Amino acid sequence: MFMATTLFISGCATQQQSLYEELGGAEKVNQIVENFVIQIETDPTILPYFEGSDIDRFVEKLSEQICALTGGGCVYSGDTMEHVHAGMNITEADFNRTVDLLIRAMDAADIPHRSQNKLLKVLAPTRKEMLYR
Repeated sequence: MFMATTLFISGCATQQQSLYEELGGAEKVNQIVENFVIQIETDPTILPYFEGSDIDRFVEKLSEQICALTGGGCVYSGDTMEHVHAGMNITEADFNRTVDLLIRAMDAADIPHRSQNKLLKVLAPTRKEMLYR
């Protein structure tokens, strides 16, 4: 988790920006998630995983989760990744395809690649909670 910390440089105190702030805060995180939904809706391989899903809840909880994981001050109140993905039997290929869709969503939101990589690193530990469940 990236948290704002105080750094002392040459006798000055400066505050390090959280990844959430670096991404652009709530507005950009919401844009990323909305773009991600558009990518999912147009992908015939990934869309079936979302059949019957409450997309409004998905948008709300993914935005909340990104905020929480990147130091935005949110608390994730959704279900565990294991619970959400139970019975889906997500393959590594489909997981990787979904990551590609997220990257496209971040590109569409004009998120710099360095910040994209930081977000992917923060989200990476959830991989094992989603595969083959």
